[in-house]
Amino acid sequence: MSAAGWAAVAAALALAASLPYWLPRAVVALRVRIFARVNGEEGIPAPGREVPAEEFKQVYGHPAANGRSRGAALSDLFWYWLSPGPEVHQEHLEPGPRYDDVARTTRQILAGPSRAEWTELVGRCTRRVLDELGGEKPLFRVRLRDLMMPVWAEVYYEVVFRSPCPREVRDLITGNADDVVSALKCTRLRHLDRRARLTAYLRERLAHDPPPVPLPALLTERERAYYLQGTFFNTAVVQMSEATAHLLLALATHPEVQQRLRTAAEPDYLDHVVDETLQHFPLFGVAHRITTGEIPRDGRPAIPPGSVLLFNYPEYQRSGTAEAERFDPDRWLSRDTRPTASIPFGVAANRPCPARGFAVLTMRVAAEEVLRRFRLESSAEHTRSLPSRGPCLLIPREDTGSPRLRLAAMRLADHWANVPRSLTQLVLGTYMVWDARRQGLCRTYFAAAPGGSSPSVVGSR
Repeated sequence: MSAAGWAAVAAALALAASLPYWLPRAVVALRVRIFARVNGEEGIPAPGREVPAEEFKQVYGHPAANGRSRGAALSDLFWYWLSPGPEVHQEHLEPGPRYDDVARTTRQILAGPSRAEWTELVGRCTRRVLDELGGEKPLFRVRLRDLMMPVWAEVYYEVVFRSPCPREVRDLITGNADDVVSALKCTRLRHLDRRARLTAYLRERLAHDPPPVPLPALLTERERAYYLQGTFFNTAVVQMSEATAHLLLALATHPEVQQRLRTAAEPDYLDHVVDETLQHFPLFGVAHRITTGEIPRDGRPAIPPGSVLLFNYPEYQRSGTAEAERFDPDRWLSRDTRPTASIPFGVAANRPCPARGFAVLTMRVAAEEVLRRFRLESSAEHTRSLPSRGPCLLIPREDTGSPRLRLAAMRLADHWANVPRSLTQLVLGTYMVWDARRQGLCRTYFAAAPGGSSPSVVGSR
């Protein structure tokens, strides 16, 4: 082979070896462009040029920033991902009596357990799932999101129905929740049979043995099943599984933090670790709201009605954090050092997360149960979207060895897994964005709503 031939081979090998380090990022950038191309350029980013970080909370909390679905092209996509019954998913309901009825019911259901009961429930469900790992193995290789999803399926079933969750029902809930979150990450298309099986179970359960808290009176029987499925067995299970996976992966990738939890008598330190985790890896990416009236501002043009506001949680939280890239739970020790921009559960004046009063408590309980049994180690990349589902080694606490070879293999496998996964996300994400615009679930719903025609969709083509 000529020198030029050998040079070409060497260049090809170097390019192939470098794929994990540049291809996934390039694919993400391409996906963003495709997303904008299909949905159209819509919305006012916040924080951004028109809404700087210092105005973020003021604009987000304004009473006119309360539209949720009607009039935004993005709504078609989120309805597509979070179906069934998107019109009764609490996060998608427009302001009015139906939203008030649903939000009130959610608060009543979640207010049932006391703090002691939440602690006992989450601890018991976590122990049961950890017991299912079984055997006396030297270590377990798990995906943290997959490990924690059955925990929260059991927890929220018992919170809603006040009875233990049967194993077959837990499988229905986790199957649907995993399907939803995988579609959101664009790693897999939706399997609507999983959705349908859970819906059928809930309708049967509600017909013969409804929960103690009366469900929203303004919803039909079918919509009540969709409400429970969307609010508790979809959003709550997915969000808490993601949150706990982020917490455990943060501990696994910061051994000094994990060691301090084991050795230092600092009762509040784990709470600070939770706070820092939610600061680095907020569960919400971009929340869009549609203005139902004008939002006046001092020294700036008013935001007109019908505007689509795109509230970027990660960007906002980074804006108020010194050394934002550093994982430092100690920054929460003092009011002087903690971040000035932190909204892990949203803004109180605009659809805050219903779990904000107990999420930190329950995440802490689940983490404590895991740490009682295992040391966590991982060399996987930790990103907010967590498409890898959080690869991690669970090592029994009495084992003091270091699995260096396993961690090195995990690091290599994680790098290379990003290549096919990013290409899968590109293909499936492009298809789902296109298909959501084609079906127009949100627009169709409002077009068929009594007393009005479909509004114009900002940015549609």
